[in-house]
Amino acid sequence: MIYPHNFEQKIGFDQIREILKSKCLSTLGKDRIDEMDFMTDFDEISEQLFQTEEFLRIIREKANFPDQYFFDVRQSLKRVRIEGMYLDESEIFDLRRSLDTINQIVNFLKAIPEDCQEEKPAYPHLNKLAGDVFVFPSLVKAIDVIIDKYGKMKDNASPELMRIRKELLSTTSGISRSLNRILRAAQSEGVVDKDAAPTLRDGRLVIPVAPSLKRRIKGIVHDESASGKTVFIEPAEVVEANNRIRELEGEERKEIIRILTEFSTKLRPYIEEILSSYVFLAEIDYIRSKAHLANDMDAIKPSLINEPIISWGAAIHPLLAKALQKQGKKAVPLDIELNAKQRILLISGPNAGGKSVCLKTVGLLQYMLQSGMLIALHESSKTGIFKSILMDIGDEQSLEDDLSTYSSHLTNMKAMVKNGDKESLLLIDEFGSGTEPQIGGAIAEALLKQFNLLGTYGVITTHYQNLKHFAEDHEGIVNGAMLYDRHHMQALFRLEIGNPGSSFAVEIARKIGLPENIIADASDLVGAEYINADKYLLDIVRDKQYWERKRRNIRQQEKQMEDALEKYTADIAKLQKEKKEIIRQSKQEAESLLSETNARIENTIRTIKEAQAEKGKTKIVRQELDEFRARIAQMEADEKQDKISRKMQQLIEKQERKKNKPDKATTNQPVVIAKKEEPIKVGSRVRMKGQRTTGEVLEINNKNATVLFGSIKTTTKLNRLENSDSIETPQASTTYISSDTNENIREKKLNFKQDIDLRGMRGDEALQAVTYFIDDAILVGVNRVSILHGTGTGALRSLIRDYLSGINAVKSYRDEHVQLGGSGITVVEF
Repeated sequence: MIYPHNFEQKIGFDQIREILKSKCLSTLGKDRIDEMDFMTDFDEISEQLFQTEEFLRIIREKANFPDQYFFDVRQSLKRVRIEGMYLDESEIFDLRRSLDTINQIVNFLKAIPEDCQEEKPAYPHLNKLAGDVFVFPSLVKAIDVIIDKYGKMKDNASPELMRIRKELLSTTSGISRSLNRILRAAQSEGVVDKDAAPTLRDGRLVIPVAPSLKRRIKGIVHDESASGKTVFIEPAEVVEANNRIRELEGEERKEIIRILTEFSTKLRPYIEEILSSYVFLAEIDYIRSKAHLANDMDAIKPSLINEPIISWGAAIHPLLAKALQKQGKKAVPLDIELNAKQRILLISGPNAGGKSVCLKTVGLLQYMLQSGMLIALHESSKTGIFKSILMDIGDEQSLEDDLSTYSSHLTNMKAMVKNGDKESLLLIDEFGSGTEPQIGGAIAEALLKQFNLLGTYGVITTHYQNLKHFAEDHEGIVNGAMLYDRHHMQALFRLEIGNPGSSFAVEIARKIGLPENIIADASDLVGAEYINADKYLLDIVRDKQYWERKRRNIRQQEKQMEDALEKYTADIAKLQKEKKEIIRQSKQEAESLLSETNARIENTIRTIKEAQAEKGKTKIVRQELDEFRARIAQMEADEKQDKISRKMQQLIEKQERKKNKPDKATTNQPVVIAKKEEPIKVGSRVRMKGQRTTGEVLEINNKNATVLFGSIKTTTKLNRLENSDSIETPQASTTYISSDTNENIREKKLNFKQDIDLRGMRGDEALQAVTYFIDDAILVGVNRVSILHGTGTGALRSLIRDYLSGINAVKSYRDEHVQLGGSGITVVEF
């Protein structure tokens, strides 16, 4: 149920209908939009939303949807239901093209993507819509037999038509030859102008002649020019031929009608099926228009729940957004929550603060959703279904019905009490207004109590203090406030749920210049208690915003710490695993090598025995082999340690690369200078040969050295180390930068602006913009930049400064001078 009768006009849905019609391809879709209505069935709403979402994908994927010929021939088809009636050539041509379009659409929707593994169509809900649609290939072929590609009857549509047209052509050619002969003779005699040519008058070929010479040519005068200076004569020699042409044209028309009638007779049994196919074409045009509007609004298909609920983030009023876009502005998104615990939202705040816009946004978007349209919300939003929407907005006084403004409000309240239930959504603007405030507030409170007992959902705007107190004391009702900037005395158009809003009456009166003595008298009349209560309310809202911001920052920091801890834990586990694997492989290789060495020793001993060498010589050989075995074992131990060191070194380098985020590698080769090798000692800066990461030597023990690489300490052979200073280094850093890169940097320096404006952006959007801005500032080497974020609640300011605090290149940041913007601008120095 929708109440009142002019609900669509009140919330602006009539404008949405007109926008949808403008996006239709034919009257088929426009008529379907006129039939569009408020739905309450969950499955029906869900199906329409899925269909529109799939068509939105078609638009965004640029899938070459066949939408060339959407012709509405329904009235023509209904006409030829009567025996003896027929379609003319243009109607048959439109029928043929639209039937072909229907056939192409059905094939498009039923097609299986080439890369699909499950053999499913790309657009299952639209495919379901196309499942039972009739296509008529035989009719299309029959039309192609008689109608050409330009929509005209073919010469060979029938043998009789072929004969008639051949004779017509032959006769016309004969007349043309006769006329040209007569014309040339007349021109030579000076009867007709040299540049004259045969022309057509009343379907007959004639010659233009001056009136004074018309008797020089025997024939019939058919017409005279508007100026009277020319008459058009049909020579007597071609009169009979022209008469024959008239007869042949009549025969041609009769034969064409016979062919059209014959085709219409074949068509008549299929008319009902064809009309049902045009219902499908109308539905496609309707869905297409909804998808194009959704694309314009950046709308989505939100999560839909089969119960009354509103959990919206970043909701946008589409008409308001379109109007502001023309002015170069953006609409402020609305966050709103209605659920079983807080069913009725009571919004208060200053006039012109956005209360009515908030209410109309809820009404319009919910109505659009339950009409099968996608709406502009954040993707995490949840939407529900209401069985009825009852509204009281604006002045409904009527002279005819003898209704005053307040009487009309009470009539609407009566309807809401009568029809409202647990699945109703009430939308009431300026609740209780229109009569004496005290009794008006009392009646409004009694009504609010009744609405709460009925279990209805609703969005209600008011200025009455007693309603704000009632909402605080009763479960199911929650206060909300439209925020207002006290310092700049301007509305922020943002809704905050949890606390009532202030009317800011005194502040607004003072801003517009009302004399101070009048403001003081008014304050005395209402009393200090009322003024202080309003002030305390503002302080509560401000404090809540402050602590909410603090809580949000703490949650972000905790999340960052948890992510970092998880990452480091994973890195340590990976390192331990790699270390164990390296040791295992080293042991296997060492055992294999030792086994080979033992075999070599035994072979040597056997050779000595066989040669019957002296005992002394055998002892020496054994000693040499023992030493060889020891060296091999030491080499294997060193190799194992070196592998561990290399793995650790690679991990260190990987961590440092992630931290430092180096620029892209350049294509130019660096110019290098070799330096003299210095001996390695404790405290030397060294690196592993073939590696780039440097470390400090902590201890040297014979041929081994203990080196600290970052936070990792490792022991390795001295001969695997080299001084970092002795390594060939680039002669100049610029040799690593290509000419293209230099050119890009110079261009950035020329075009770089040292300030950025983030007002109106969302948090994530603003943070991404600041990230790019700071990166560019560091790249071009500026010393100081400014970030304009506005004051507002301070959330955006805190988010930006949290980011800046983690940038090593940022030396400091602070508020701009108060005369230049104060806390609304952050100045960053590098």
